[in-house]
Amino acid sequence: MFIHSMIKKLTIMETKTIVLETLKTAGKPLKSGEIAEMTQLDKKLVDKTLKTLKDEELIHSPKRCFYAPQ
Repeated sequence: MFIHSMIKKLTIMETKTIVLETLKTAGKPLKSGEIAEMTQLDKKLVDKTLKTLKDEELIHSPKRCFYAPQ
Protein backbone atom coordinates (compact mmCIF):
# COMPACT_ATOMS: atom_id res chain seq x y z
CA MET A 1 0.00 0.00 0.00
CA PHE A 2 2.77 2.45 0.93
CA ILE A 3 4.64 1.80 -2.34
CA HIS A 4 1.42 2.26 -4.33
CA SER A 5 0.81 5.67 -2.75
CA MET A 6 4.42 6.73 -3.44
CA ILE A 7 4.04 5.75 -7.10
CA LYS A 8 0.77 7.71 -7.28
CA LYS A 9 2.46 10.81 -5.85
CA LEU A 10 5.29 10.51 -8.36
CA THR A 11 2.76 10.26 -11.14
CA ILE A 12 0.92 13.36 -9.89
CA MET A 13 4.20 15.30 -9.72
CA GLU A 14 5.13 14.20 -13.24
CA THR A 15 1.67 15.09 -14.49
CA LYS A 16 1.92 18.56 -12.94
CA THR A 17 5.21 19.11 -14.76
CA ILE A 18 3.81 17.90 -18.08
CA VAL A 19 0.68 20.08 -17.85
CA LEU A 20 2.59 23.17 -16.70
CA GLU A 21 5.18 22.81 -19.49
CA THR A 22 2.39 22.34 -22.04
CA LEU A 23 0.74 25.57 -20.90
CA LYS A 24 4.05 27.45 -21.01
CA THR A 25 4.93 26.29 -24.53
CA ALA A 26 1.42 26.87 -25.93
CA GLY A 27 1.76 30.64 -25.60
CA LYS A 28 -1.99 31.04 -25.15
CA PRO A 29 -4.61 29.95 -22.60
CA LEU A 30 -5.85 26.39 -23.17
CA LYS A 31 -8.92 24.37 -22.21
CA SER A 32 -8.45 21.14 -20.28
CA GLY A 33 -9.57 19.13 -23.31
CA GLU A 34 -6.91 20.77 -25.46
CA ILE A 35 -4.26 19.98 -22.85
CA ALA A 36 -5.44 16.36 -22.67
CA GLU A 37 -5.27 16.07 -26.45
CA MET A 38 -1.81 17.62 -26.68
CA THR A 39 -0.35 15.52 -23.85
CA GLN A 40 -2.29 12.29 -24.48
CA LEU A 41 -3.31 12.31 -20.79
CA ASP A 42 -6.78 11.39 -19.56
CA LYS A 43 -9.00 14.49 -19.33
CA LYS A 44 -10.05 13.69 -15.76
CA LEU A 45 -6.40 13.52 -14.74
CA VAL A 46 -5.74 16.85 -16.49
CA ASP A 47 -8.72 18.43 -14.69
CA LYS A 48 -7.44 17.20 -11.32
CA THR A 49 -3.94 18.42 -12.11
CA LEU A 50 -5.21 21.86 -13.19
CA LYS A 51 -7.07 22.22 -9.89
CA THR A 52 -3.89 21.34 -7.98
CA LEU A 53 -1.79 23.78 -10.02
CA LYS A 54 -4.38 26.52 -9.51
CA ASP A 55 -4.47 25.87 -5.74
CA GLU A 56 -0.66 26.15 -5.73
CA GLU A 57 -0.98 29.43 -7.69
CA LEU A 58 1.20 28.15 -10.54
CA ILE A 59 -1.54 28.79 -13.10
CA HIS A 60 -4.57 31.07 -13.39
CA SER A 61 -7.77 31.16 -15.37
CA PRO A 62 -7.91 34.32 -17.51
CA LYS A 63 -11.45 33.38 -18.59
CA ARG A 64 -13.82 30.57 -17.71
CA CYS A 65 -12.52 27.08 -18.59
CA PHE A 66 -9.19 28.39 -19.93
CA TYR A 67 -5.87 28.08 -18.12
CA ALA A 68 -2.51 29.83 -18.44
CA PRO A 69 0.73 29.82 -16.44
CA GLN A 70 1.27 32.63 -13.88
